[in-house]
Amino acid sequence: MAASRLRQLEEEVRRCTRCPLHATRTHAVPGEGPGEAGVMVVGEAPGRMEDRLGRPFVGPAGKLLDSLLELAGLSRGEVYITNVVKCRPPGNRDPREEEIEACLPYLVEQISLIRPRLVIAVGRHAGRTLFRLAGLRWPGLARARGRVWRGRIGGVELLIAVTYHPAAALYNPGLRGELERDFSGFIRRSVAEALSRGGGGGGAGLDRWFSPDSIGSGEGAGGDVDS
Repeated sequence: MAASRLRQLEEEVRRCTRCPLHATRTHAVPGEGPGEAGVMVVGEAPGRMEDRLGRPFVGPAGKLLDSLLELAGLSRGEVYITNVVKCRPPGNRDPREEEIEACLPYLVEQISLIRPRLVIAVGRHAGRTLFRLAGLRWPGLARARGRVWRGRIGGVELLIAVTYHPAAALYNPGLRGELERDFSGFIRRSVAEALSRGGGGGGAGLDRWFSPDSIGSGEGAGGDVDS
């Protein structure tokens, strides 16, 4: 039933006209992957190649993401990959708040249907949006990296790991090493722990990666936000 609804939701995204981005897109990009994936990757918005093909992370950043997932002990076919915003902003500009708001119901329902144990947020907009949905105070990308955060989104208890967007490493090659260390380090550990424990509550093996303020107080409670 959930898998059927997920496919239906993807078709709804392809026909979506909730914000002006539908007028400039070639294809909406709902996401792809198994309907019961233990891990989700959430990016910010589709790029030029994604818009052309209607698939997430298929350009150069997608190739880098594939190699990063391997460092975390995952293959692309094991994870569900999507974005906060499902249509490409013109010129690959940052998504606007009204565009993010228009797409949020799709992301929340995807999480509710897939019930991932871990969500990997790549990029500032993805991290900030997931923190807000989980009722966590966003501390900024630099402070959010390197640890695992507990939250609840769409009725699903999950872990959130935040790192840079792979596209950032294409423009700033110095970030590639940081991304590789994140995926081979704390993200790989969080993947192994989340999948072995069978739930988003973590376990003793991950306790050292949580900070005292890493636990959300509720769903959608919001919090102070900075960039």
